[in-house]
Amino acid sequence: MNALKDIQGVIFDYGGTIDTNSRHWAEVLWAKYVEHQIPVDKESFREAYVFGERALAKYPFVQPWHDFHDVLSIKAKLQMEWLAEQRKLPMDELKLQSYATKVADSCYEYVLDILQVTRPVVEELSKKYKLVLVSNFYGNIQTILKDFGLLDFFDEIIESSVVGVRKPDPAIYRLGVDAMGFVAKNVLVVGDSFSKDVVPAKAVGCRVTWLKGEGWGGEVIDESVPDVIITNLAQLPVLL
Repeated sequence: MNALKDIQGVIFDYGGTIDTNSRHWAEVLWAKYVEHQIPVDKESFREAYVFGERALAKYPFVQPWHDFHDVLSIKAKLQMEWLAEQRKLPMDELKLQSYATKVADSCYEYVLDILQVTRPVVEELSKKYKLVLVSNFYGNIQTILKDFGLLDFFDEIIESSVVGVRKPDPAIYRLGVDAMGFVAKNVLVVGDSFSKDVVPAKAVGCRVTWLKGEGWGGEVIDESVPDVIITNLAQLPVLL
């Protein structure tokens, strides 16, 4: 039996799915800290990452016109400043800016490389299915999609900061289904997060492909919940 039979539309997650092809952004950033020999331990980095994400959710650092390099620069700067304030890094403005620039630049290049794999998948599916994007983001996802040549593939964009609902609240996926215009059982959700994509999408009745990869950790996983598990977005078209 084909678990993805009768699919009429596809809802994509963005961060960790299209831009990193299954790697949690904390792991991508940490790899760049290591690559550029930024002298902090992983636990301190994790704390800085959490601080930065909470700050971005609370304050309007990111504006609608910011592209993804801008977002990465803002994230990295927040992290470096926090690490310096916690005396995990020296309070040296030039050194902190240098670290932030190296991390932002190399992460942006990383995404450009990943898009060589993921963008053709989205493009191919857009020719056969209605596509909707559902993402926790900062109000600038359309700028980012345009920058990366992805915007025209999506019929609708559901962005948390715009609609006022965030994953893992299933309501954001209900908005995605409503935008799709099909019954939930004929809508496929594709995402990398078990708790923020798989569980809420199943809660509203969608079928789910879990893009399983290098996660944040700490999640309770039940691999019987998703309909299909893949490890690379390039595997998706052959299943549909």
